[in-house]
Amino acid sequence: MNKKVLPALPLLVAGTFAAPASAATVSVTVPKVNVAEYHKPYVVGWLEPTAGGEARTVFVWYDLKKGGREPGTKWLADLRTWWRKGGRSLKVPADGLSGATRAPGTYKIPIPANLPAGDYVFKVEAARETGGRELVSVPIKLPRGGGSASGKTELGAVTVR
Repeated sequence: MNKKVLPALPLLVAGTFAAPASAATVSVTVPKVNVAEYHKPYVVGWLEPTAGGEARTVFVWYDLKKGGREPGTKWLADLRTWWRKGGRSLKVPADGLSGATRAPGTYKIPIPANLPAGDYVFKVEAARETGGRELVSVPIKLPRGGGSASGKTELGAVTVR
């Protein structure tokens, strides 16, 4: 019996082109700050088209559980740049965007895959009680371009891949 065996390589290559592209991610490092009274920072990340247009919040980390007369949302205005760019109109907690404050470490967050191709600036802002504020901006080109930048005190490396 004579059976034909098809080479697998062309099928593997064809499958590579048919697979959907994976979405970009941003990696945000919250550094350990050596101070007597440490509070986890509020951190927010958003995208702004370089040609102008509406900012899009990607994540916002704040004290979700704090209630009473001074709920955690009260201090979101301390993230001043984001607050002015549209944060004040975001209804929080926002499903899929809101999360608790994070301990020092590096965190990966997916960037929405449904963004139009183009030039953007990914901005990450942090503010900490009895601490400072910091804003890091990373110019990127979607869908494939990445970049990185670093903060000095409240934020570490911010990398988009």
